[in-house]
This record gives sequence, structure tokens and C-alpha cells, in this order.
Amino acid sequence: MDDKKIIGVDFGATNIRAGLVCGSVLSEILSKRINSAGSVDAVLADLFLIADRLMNKEVSAIGIGVPSVVDIEEGIVYDVQNIPSWKEVHLKKILEARYSVPVLVNNDANCFALGEHYFGKGIGKNNMIGLTIGTGLGAGIIINNHLFAGANCGAGEFGMVDYLDHYYEYYASGQFFKNVHNADGAEVFKKAMAGDIEAQQWYAEMGTHLGNAIRMIMYTYDISFIIFGGSVRFAYPYFKETMWQRIKTFAYAKSVSRLTIELSELENPAIFGAAGLYYDYFQ
Repeated sequence: MDDKKIIGVDFGATNIRAGLVCGSVLSEILSKRINSAGSVDAVLADLFLIADRLMNKEVSAIGIGVPSVVDIEEGIVYDVQNIPSWKEVHLKKILEARYSVPVLVNNDANCFALGEHYFGKGIGKNNMIGLTIGTGLGAGIIINNHLFAGANCGAGEFGMVDYLDHYYEYYASGQFFKNVHNADGAEVFKKAMAGDIEAQQWYAEMGTHLGNAIRMIMYTYDISFIIFGGSVRFAYPYFKETMWQRIKTFAYAKSVSRLTIELSELENPAIFGAAGLYYDYFQ
């Protein structure tokens, strides 16, 4: 990792957050709420306001993580979540024309994995998976020190794999509480923290499903290091036991003994991860 200055942008459905990353230091963090119902140009204008303030002659590149499908080579984003007007936006071309530096665009889950790989607990891990467990179940895959995004930026969509009568995300993410118990996940977490036995039991149920998801990931990628991101990771003590009970039924005991699961502690992982696109692509 060098001392290049990279603008990392976390492009969310309601906010844009960005900062300057140099080495392992993040500075000048800026944030702006966007008009999610606005036109393509209106939302771009919000992005420009942030990027203009961070841009200077020392910046070598811009990396952007977005909650959408991305044509990585062309930097085109499709169907950005909760921004109806962004059906097809040639983001790389637009920003490179404005700022005259390389622009790299990728899915936000992939950026999470890169952020951990270059700046977090994944440092030194040649092969790893960053698993985001929140309202959905997504992942970024690092193989031989590089992001593996697939031909259509769709690698790591483990949550959409068929499971029981639905798919893994239905049962192995924050959706579980609404889908199965018609309950709000945030409220269930509060109750579990307060000692509510039923809420803790629901987390144990979810842990069983998550353990099955991880077994599927292990059979697919034979991975030995997984790091959890997303809001559900904070409830880890309530689903850890049942999750590991299922993982230990994996057919190959040696693989289980080598598996390490960590919780992300990286502050601003989305910004770091967006900046990590530069290191993954150029180094």
C-alpha cells in the first residue's frame, strides 16, 4: 500500500459519505443527504458537491461503492436501490470527464470485503469472504489477494441461493424476524439485550439458518476466514452457539477446525472499501 490519496465514496440510498484515504489514514470525511426521489442529474449534483470539496491535485483516483448491480469495466450502475431515477447511469464516464482521474465503481458488499482486506481484520488474508448481515445477506469474495466479482458483478450473492421454501436471505439475515415472526428486527435486538428469552430464542433460530448458509459457502469456496459486517453482527452472542452447531456438521472436520469468523471493527468500512478498489485494480 502506497501513499496515494484516494477519494472513497459510500453512495447510499439516502446519504453520500466520502473521505480522503492516504495509506491507512482517513481524513476530511464529508456527508450529504440526497434526494432519493430526484432526477439522475439532481442526485449527481449532490455527489458533485461532496467530490468537488475533496478533490485536489494530489488525488490519484476515486472509488465508489453503490448498492446496485455494476458493469465494473464500464463503470455503469443499474437500478440503484431506493433511487428510482438511477436505472442506468454511466458513473465512471461522467466522473472521469469531470475530474480527470481514474474512477472505479463496484457493489457495496464487494467494497466491504476490500475495506477489511486492506484496512481491517482481513489484512494478510489471501483468501477471505466479507459477509454483510443486515436487512439482506450479501458478500464480497477475495481470492488470491484480489476481489472476485464475477462476470456481472454478481459473485457473492449467497443470500439469493434457494433454501427451504425461499432463499437464504429470507431466513439468515435481519429479514428473518419480519418474515417468520412478524417482528421488527431492531425491537427484537433491544428485547434480547434486555434479557427477553423469546427474543434471544429467535436469534438462536436465525443462527441455525445462518450456520447452514456458511456451510454452503464453505462447500462452494473452501474458505477459512470470514468476517461479518452489517447491523446483525452486533447480536452475535445470541446466535453464535446455534450457528456454530450447524457449521460443525460440515462434512470435513479439518475445514471446520481451520475456519475463523471475526466481527468487523473497522470504522467507516464503506469509505475505506471504496478506496480499496484502487489498490485492488492497480496493485
